[in-house]
Amino acid sequence: MARRQLWTKVRGRFSGTWPPVGWVRFGGLRRLTPISRQFGFDRGTPVDRWYVEHFIGRFAGAETYASGDLRGRVLEVGDDLYARRFGSLPAEGPVRAGQIERLDVLHVSHDNPKATIVDDLERSSTLPDDAFDCVICTQTLHLLYDVRAAIATLHRILRPGGVVLVTVPGLSQRCNPDRDVWGEFWRFTSLSARRLFEESFPPAGVTVDAYGNVLTAIAFLHGLCSEELTAAELEPRDPDYEVLIGVRAVKERA
Repeated sequence: MARRQLWTKVRGRFSGTWPPVGWVRFGGLRRLTPISRQFGFDRGTPVDRWYVEHFIGRFAGAETYASGDLRGRVLEVGDDLYARRFGSLPAEGPVRAGQIERLDVLHVSHDNPKATIVDDLERSSTLPDDAFDCVICTQTLHLLYDVRAAIATLHRILRPGGVVLVTVPGLSQRCNPDRDVWGEFWRFTSLSARRLFEESFPPAGVTVDAYGNVLTAIAFLHGLCSEELTAAELEPRDPDYEVLIGVRAVKERA
C-alpha cells in the first residue's frame, strides 16, 4: 500500500510526464561546448556522412535502378570520393553497360588538384549543356547564396534523362572553415529542398529522402561519430529531426 501511495503522489506531482522533470541525467552531454567541433571527423565517420553514403549507395547500384545512376559521363562536385566508391570504372578495355565512361571533378578554384573543370555553379561559364549522365553534389548548396541559380545549372548540364544526386544539411552546426572561405548561407528541410528542385525539374522526377532522429541529431551536434551509434539507432527516421536531406532529380527526356 505504501508503494502505491508513493507512486500516486509521484504521478500527481509530475502530471503524468515521463521521465519527470529533473530526472533526466545528461551525463557527459551536460556541457556548453561540443565534444568535437569537427563534425566527428576526428573520431570516425560523421553521422551526416553515414547518411550521405546511404543515400548515394541507394541509387548507385544496378539492384536499384536498371543499371544504376552512376554511369556514362559523371561529374562530382569538389572531389571524386563517392563516384569512385560507389561507381564502376573500367580498369582497361571497353566500357560496359552501367559503368562510368568518364569522370570529371568540378571545383570553383584551381587550388584543387583533382579538379578537371574549374567553374562556379552559381555563375557557370564553361560547363557544357546536356553533357552529363549523372552529377553528384554533396554538402555544397548550403555554401552558395544563389541556390536557385546553382540548381538551374545542375539541370542545364544534365543530358535528357540524366540524374543529379544532391545532399544538403538539415540540423547541423556551422561549417568551419568553409564559411570563412566560401560563405555559408542555408539549412534545408525536405519541403524546401523539394520546392527548390521542382522549380527546375519535373515534379514527378524529384525524389526527396530525409535522414535522422532525435538521438542522431544530438550525437551529430555534439560531434560524435556514427561508429558510436548502432545501425538500429542510425536508421530510424523522425520527420521532426532532419539531419540530412537527399534529393534525386531526373531531367525530362526530349
